This record gives sequence, structure tokens and C-alpha cells, in this order.
Amino acid sequence: MGDTDGSSSAARSALTEDNLDEHDDSNARQGGFFSRVIGALSPSDSDDDSELTQPPVDRVSARGMMNLRRMRVDDVSIPTADIIAVPVTATMDELVQVFKESGLTRLPVYDGTLDTPVGMAHLKDLALQYGFNGEAHDFDLAAMARPLLFVPPSMTIGVLLTKMQAERRHMALVIDEYGGVDGLVTIEDLIEQVIGEIEDEHDVDEGKYWTKEKPGTYLALAKTPLEDFEAEIGHSLTDHDDVDKEEIDTLGGLVFMLSGRVPARGEVVLHPDGPEFEVIDADPRRIKRLRVRTTGASG
Repeated sequence: MGDTDGSSSAARSALTEDNLDEHDDSNARQGGFFSRVIGALSPSDSDDDSELTQPPVDRVSARGMMNLRRMRVDDVSIPTADIIAVPVTATMDELVQVFKESGLTRLPVYDGTLDTPVGMAHLKDLALQYGFNGEAHDFDLAAMARPLLFVPPSMTIGVLLTKMQAERRHMALVIDEYGGVDGLVTIEDLIEQVIGEIEDEHDVDEGKYWTKEKPGTYLALAKTPLEDFEAEIGHSLTDHDDVDKEEIDTLGGLVFMLSGRVPARGEVVLHPDGPEFEVIDADPRRIKRLRVRTTGASG
């Protein structure tokens, strides 16, 4: 962990937030999205907010509301090793390439190492200020970067959700007591703990466990029943010495067994009989969506 001004400032900011955590929790029901979530369980109406979409009332469960008070930032944050970020010295072409390859719209920007963050690059700012084919010699990533939130791992997700809505910042870096970056959390990560998973371009069609992208390639939910998927592809995924079929019954369970852990987003897990499982979406605790390539698998 570096002892730079950047990391020290981040640590002070995060520790300040930690000290205010108990105070902020008493105000966590006021304003913005958090009030609307509370309002979903009561007859009262809530204010509109153009930045965040109001969740359907029937998706806000009592368990989700409890998560806001019970779960901490380190329960939902992305580990440091999985953070996709860019150096402040990145050229416009390099930044565009990272956006393109990652599929993300927000990226942390750092100076030297991730422990010295300088802000966040937003795809919308790049498009509006420069255009994707703009004049690269005028490009200034440091000037374009937006401020980041710095939060301690012990902060409750309800408090962080309120802060994000109030400050209109949808990404935060988790800072440990020594000033180093300990993870990253987005507003989507928080909202999913309340209303369930948010659909994106990698989601499977409603009511289905998988979608066939092309011959031999499927986009599937981790909760897909193994028996159903095996019937779809025409061969067994559990008939192998490395797989204990008595212990698993979903694709996610199979991938977890093969890797021995929860694999990171973007990681590819190989089946001994040939199929490949690419992790499209996951958090530190569970796999959510997979891309399965069965071409060339033995039957």
C-alpha cells in the first residue's frame, strides 16, 4: 500500500464516512431512492428522481429492506483483483478500447497504481466531450474524470445507497485503514440486494433459463437446472470422475465445483469433456450468468 497523498486522502475520506456511518443511518430513510424503497412498503407516495428508476413495489421484499441495514459494503464489493481501471496517462484510443472490451460505462482512473485513484471516467463524458473519433491530441483524461466516492468496508449498504443518490455518484472505491483500495462497488450492486438482479444486455429472456446465441453457444442463468440443460445440448455434464453429480443440480453449482471457488467475472472455466463456461456476471459470493460453449464437446 502506497503512502502517497492520493491514498492518504482516500483513507481520510473513507474513515470520515465510517465515523459518520451511525449518524447517517438515522437519516437513511430520507430523500431520493432510499425513501422510495421505504415507500414501496407503505401507502405513502415518494418523490420522482430522473437519475434512478423506481423499482416495482412487488419486487421490494422485506428481506431486501433488511439487507440495507444488515449488509456491509465488503459483502457486495468487487475484489481489488477484479477491478478494471485505467491509468490517468491512457490515450483516448486506449480508453475507448477498455470501454469496448469490458462492456462497462464507468472506469476508475488511477495515477501510477490503483491505490492512488484520481477519479472516474464515464463513457458518456467521452462521447459528449470528444466523440469516439474526436481529436485525440486534445484528450485530457484527468480533466474529464469525475470525482469518486471513497468508503470504508464497514459502511452499511443502505447508507452508501443514500450517499450515492444524494451526491449523484454511482461508483465508490472501498478504502482500507491503510489507505489502499480494497474493492469497488456500484449502485447496481446495492440495488440488486433490494430488488433482485437488474437486467442488462447479457440477461436471458424473461421466463427462460437460457438463450441460444448461436449453434453451440448459450447464455444461461447460473440457476439453470443441469438436467434441463443436458437435455438441450444432448449430452451429460456430470458423467465424469471430476464431477460429483449428487452434490450439484445447477450450472452454477457445476462451475463452482469445477473451479473450487466462485470464479471472477470474465473467467473461463473448462469442463474435462470439452465445454467452456465463461462467467458473464458474478459477485464475490455467487455466480449469476454464464456463457456456455459446447462446440467440440464429447457426447
